[in-house]
Formats: sequence, structure tokens, C-alpha cells
Amino acid sequence: MSLPVIAEIAEGSPAELAGLILGDEIIAIDGEIPNDVIRWQVLIDEADPVLSIQRGGLELEIQVAKSAGQSLGVQVDAAIFDRVRTCDNHCEFCFIYQLPKGMRRSLYLKDDDYRLSFLYGNFTTLTRFTEADLERVVSEGLSPLYVSIHSTDPGVRSRMLRNSRGGYSLRWLRALLDFNIEVHGQIVVCPGVNDGDVLDDTLLGVLDQFPELSSIAVVPLGVSSYNTEPSMRPHTINEAKRVLEIVDDWQHRFVESLGHRLVHAADEYYLLANEAFPEAATYGDFAMHEDGIGMARSFETEFLDPSSEIVGIRSGFFQSVDGAPAAGYRAARTVGSNRGGEITVGIECQSGDASSLTIRPRRNAPIGILTGAYGAEVLRPLIDSLQRNDIRILEVANHFFGGNIKVSGLMVGEDVQRVLELEPEGHRYLLPDVCLNNGRFLDGLRPEDLSKYVEVIPTDGIALRSALEPQEQVRPVSSELVR
Repeated sequence: MSLPVIAEIAEGSPAELAGLILGDEIIAIDGEIPNDVIRWQVLIDEADPVLSIQRGGLELEIQVAKSAGQSLGVQVDAAIFDRVRTCDNHCEFCFIYQLPKGMRRSLYLKDDDYRLSFLYGNFTTLTRFTEADLERVVSEGLSPLYVSIHSTDPGVRSRMLRNSRGGYSLRWLRALLDFNIEVHGQIVVCPGVNDGDVLDDTLLGVLDQFPELSSIAVVPLGVSSYNTEPSMRPHTINEAKRVLEIVDDWQHRFVESLGHRLVHAADEYYLLANEAFPEAATYGDFAMHEDGIGMARSFETEFLDPSSEIVGIRSGFFQSVDGAPAAGYRAARTVGSNRGGEITVGIECQSGDASSLTIRPRRNAPIGILTGAYGAEVLRPLIDSLQRNDIRILEVANHFFGGNIKVSGLMVGEDVQRVLELEPEGHRYLLPDVCLNNGRFLDGLRPEDLSKYVEVIPTDGIALRSALEPQEQVRPVSSELVR
């Protein structure tokens, strides 16, 4: 078990006034050793907590004068203080198995921890869930949780997870729903395994066994060039269309039976099938936005109407173990320099090498928007609606992962650099923050390592629209809806 370390202290906070400093290691709070940031938050919420700390090899006790419910003013460096509960499934479609070698060690962590599900929206299969876990979830109200369903047929699910417990671990899903825990489900569709009639049966099983689910995301299998499972392959166009037909059919059935659509297909399916995205209103509150459900429509709505923020900023892929705030995606997330497209004309040494100087471009310079292949399809009609000839979309092909990986969140530095090398100096280049973890791309490069200056902006329509405007005021625009 590692000790949580104080990473941030708010100026003038009870923690600072009590004498806590950066780098203090927390041993216990009021005599209790917290095993994660969830329990930490409960303990420090009490009045006048006594923190046992380790500082420079010495153990100290510091009582912090504060009222119950008052913020301590401290952020710690991790979410889990004991061991992350790793996944003992061996899913042939697992993307962790499809990563290239040589990446940061933390990116290869395959978790199945309900605490990370609560904090970050990670999906858990519940194969390692226990009675004690259920008791804690219920007693502490750890909701919502996110559960990988894949199939409600025990045999199919066991095969997909390559775990004999996979066939009956969904009993925990039933128990969570019985205790009114909000749960969102996910079905990763693998062609020839759980698509077609199996997907149809799975949604029937949901209606029969788990109708209290808040939402279900149907997402396509991601296949990188490093995939070693010959049975795992991308969808064909016809298979994508069939998935959309099944989802549409079941949306109508769920509306009739439950009063809401419940199931939604990922945006990627509409791109694969070359079909129009559903209207924004069909996604409700965009509960599964981070899984690519309604992302295009929410982005479009924010872009066209900057006064309406739909989903805000949340952590991206791999963020739960490598760069997100310890308190989870519900906490405020910040990005390094240049957030929101704020540009100052001047000279900057991007790489730290005094011989390599980069001139920041003018605010009214031509603009290149860096994005993945799917992002480019969504952005083109929005950018065209502005009727400006000084903005272009720079589609970044994902050579690093290869396969059918086309989302912007998995862009890496070397692929971005390959595009920038062909672009002129003096232009503005906008980069979505979703592809960065703690200021780094997944391949370890940083924006300042690139050969041209880039502006890192939040991955939402409001931020992009603001960054594109030469003046502070955002002009209204009329456009037909995306696709």
C-alpha cells in the first residue's frame, strides 16, 4: 500500500494554516488509514481532523482546524492508495492487449476496479466484485457505476471474457440495481461473436433482467495493428448498418416498455454506415458522451450555440491511471499552457533547447485544426458553415496504433508531428486536449516537443468556436445540422 502524497494546497486553506506542506505523505486520518480518495474525502470532511503524516523521515500529527463540510484545501496525487484491482479476464477484444511496446508502464494497467468505475467512468465486468464491495457501494452511495455487459447469454459472455465467472457475474448488476444504484452499461460488439441475433437477444435480456439500467452504449470493436487475435476484425459497412437497425428497433421497444430509449449506438457506427446522426434531443442528458454516444451532436450544438454547454470537460481514454485528477472526472481538470486559444505574440523555446526558438503566430493567422479521421468528418460541415478560407482541417492518420483507430483521443505526438512537418510556419495549429495525459501524448511526446507551436484547447464546441474567432465576441452562425 502506498501513501497518498499532498500534491496541491490551496492558499489560505485550513491545511495551509495548519502547517501542511507539499510532499507530506498521509499515514492516517483520525487514526484510520484510507485506502482510496473516496474514503479520504469522507474522513477529511469531518471537523478538526487529525492527520498523521510522514515528512522527511519523521512522523508527525497535525490537527487541522475546520468545520464539518469545509474544504481541507488539499489535493493528493493518486486515487487509489492500496493496490488497484486488476482485471483477471482475458478478453480477446481488450485494447490493452493491442498496445505497442515501449509505452509508459501505467498505460498497460488492466483494471477491473469498481472504485475507478465510480471515479472515472471506467467499465467493470464485476467478475471480481464481492459482497463487501456491494456493501460499500450501497452504504457510501457510490453511484453511478459503469458495467461491461457485452452479452446477457452466460455462455457468450464467459467466452468473450475468457473467464468462467463471466457467465454469472452479472448477478451483481442485478444486486446493484436492486439497491437503486445508478448503472450505465456497455456492449462492445465484436463481429461474428455478439452482433446480429446475439445482440438482439442481449437487448431482450436487458429488458427482461435489467430494465432499471440508466443507459446502454453499443460501441464497435477497436482493432489496432498490434492485434494478435485473428477472429477480431473491424465491422464491414453492412455489419455497421445492421447494428444501427437493431439499436433503432430496440429504442422503439424500450420507449414503449420503459418510457425512454435506454440504448444508443456510438457515433462511430453512423460514420461507418454513412448515415446521419440522430437529433441531439434523442440523447437526453448525453450520459454516455465519453463513450462516443452523441459526441458529434453535442459538439455541434456547442459550436453553433456557444451559450449552451452540454457535457463540459471530462477525462479521456487512459486518464484514470495516468493524468486525471485524483478526485475523478467530477473534479476540475486543467490543461497546461495555451488553454482556450489565448495567444501572446512573442518568442518561445518550445523544446527547452535555447537554439530552437518558435515564434507564436498572430491571433489572425491562418488556422489548422488537428484532429483524427472521425473528428475530421464531424468538423468539416461545421467549418464549412463559417464560410472562411483561413481555416483548414488537418486530418491526422493514426500510424502509431494503425488498424481502425481513428478517434482524436488516441492521436500521438509522432503522428501529429508528421502532419505539422508539411505545414507552413506562422500559422495557428489547434490541438484538442483529449489526446493529452498530464501534458503528454500517449507516445510520451509533449506539445512543446513538436516542430511548430500548437495551441491546446478543450475538446468541446465552445472552446473551438472561441479559438477560431479573431475577436473576443463569438458571432452567431446558421448551419444545417451535421450530416
